Amino acid sequence: QVQLVESGGGLVQAGGSLRLSCAASGRTFSTYTMGWFRQAPGKERELVAAIQFRGLSTYYSDSVKGRFTISRDNAVNTVYLQMNGLKPEDTAVYYCAADVRPLRVGIRLAANEYAYWGQGTQVTVSS
Repeated sequence: QVQLVESGGGLVQAGGSLRLSCAASGRTFSTYTMGWFRQAPGKERELVAAIQFRGLSTYYSDSVKGRFTISRDNAVNTVYLQMNGLKPEDTAVYYCAADVRPLRVGIRLAANEYAYWGQGTQVTVSS
């Protein structure tokens, strides 16, 4: 069982930066691939970045590639999302999530492959 708490959201002007953090409880954090999803009003939840449980591979959606960086520190049970060059279209509630299956080598893209979710943090980018 993994419990997740996101922080770091807020209001920022276009071109600015934010760093999201997701703190996990439980001793098994290091065995889970972690993902950052976002959901804007009226849109489906989408995966924007993910990192394999050992940190050996990452995934970025085309919309954030080159601007966002996902990282993790298994020693403190935390995954991060550094967001640079923010755009108004990045406005959404951002959620971190843990893969439904521990120790999975590949990164899954679908939301239903993630079993544990945080409560979300709002990111608003003004133009």
